[in-house]
Amino acid sequence: MSSSTNPTSTAYQKAVQELGLKPNIAKALEIPDRELTVEVPFRRDNGELESVIGYRVQHNNTRGPFKGGIRYHQHVDIEEVRSLATLMTWKTSLLDIPYGGGKGGIGVDPSKYSKTEIERMSRRFFRSIDPIIGVNIDIPAPDVNTNAQIMSWFMDEYSQIHGYSPAIVTGKPLELGGSEGREAATGRGTAIITREAAEKWGLELKNSKVVIQGFGNVGSYAGKFLHEYGCKIIGVSDVTGGLYNPDGLDIPSLFEYNYQNRTINGFKKGKKISNEELLALDCDFLIPAALGSAINDSNVHLINCKVIVEAANGPVTGEAANKLWDRKVPIIPDILTNAGGVTVSYFEWVQNLQQFKWTEDDVNKKLEEKMVHAFDEVFALKQQKKVPMRIASFMVAIDRVYNAYTLREG
Repeated sequence: MSSSTNPTSTAYQKAVQELGLKPNIAKALEIPDRELTVEVPFRRDNGELESVIGYRVQHNNTRGPFKGGIRYHQHVDIEEVRSLATLMTWKTSLLDIPYGGGKGGIGVDPSKYSKTEIERMSRRFFRSIDPIIGVNIDIPAPDVNTNAQIMSWFMDEYSQIHGYSPAIVTGKPLELGGSEGREAATGRGTAIITREAAEKWGLELKNSKVVIQGFGNVGSYAGKFLHEYGCKIIGVSDVTGGLYNPDGLDIPSLFEYNYQNRTINGFKKGKKISNEELLALDCDFLIPAALGSAINDSNVHLINCKVIVEAANGPVTGEAANKLWDRKVPIIPDILTNAGGVTVSYFEWVQNLQQFKWTEDDVNKKLEEKMVHAFDEVFALKQQKKVPMRIASFMVAIDRVYNAYTLREG
């Protein structure tokens, strides 16, 4: 991905310029601390031995242990993992969570393996990265195609060597030390950020028109909470297409249907539309919560919203973001919007270390405080420096890491 289309790379460079960091410091903050590539051999169900490649990149631990998910996907490679690990450093810093950034993954299509094969692969991978992880060193979590069950295997594998250690991973089942509120956290954080954006840009939240592209875990929970705030969710979509109702979709029914069926396909209420038509709907808030680069140079002219709230990672390309800036369409960046997940992961880790469980109300209240504080900090800097929200977000995040780095390095 070129720097013109990669919003993270472009934002980093612009933020560094605005902060006036010396080139040697900017480079030092960009270089990962450690990159590990491992062979992961495991037995298939037929007894044959297979080997796949796994990765763990630890980007920066200046402000705390490395933190970040592990994904299983055929397109996983060292460049992708490195980029995502770097983004985690800035995300945890932005929310002022005492973590650094890490990421991991295995380059496989998990749909081609049985559950027992995935278990053997997962356990062997975790044994392979064991030398560089620990409850105060590096704490993995679920990501694309990984889940609470896989985190349970990770925790068990680590605990067999080091003793019972629930704090070694987050995103676990409640029975093994998982946190209340974790499943809904990223969607809840997205809704909170949308609410704060409405206030700052002078939009009436109640009855505001919202369009959500992607109705998976993040998009569905964001829709649920925004509906509870009084918004009209007029359009949603997933890989099967979209649904539209200018008076607002029946979100409680759609949420339940989607939760049971893992798709909105077949839901009877609402007019069927394409994903392209969905992006062009006249609305107050457009929330891309599906894939990266969903809004790009080829379709940015269709966008007809007042504010974009990025719930997916990198859903607006750099070129598209520049055109939207010229049109005065604000973009609330992914690094801020979808940070609810890692924030509640941090809360889970804290509970594990304390061996004291919080209530869901405790978790949600603390999440709200963190998200609102981060939003206010970014918005104030945006106003002061007259830069887009994305650049302001990176400036806050990089400055926090830089200050810790200079204090530690002397």
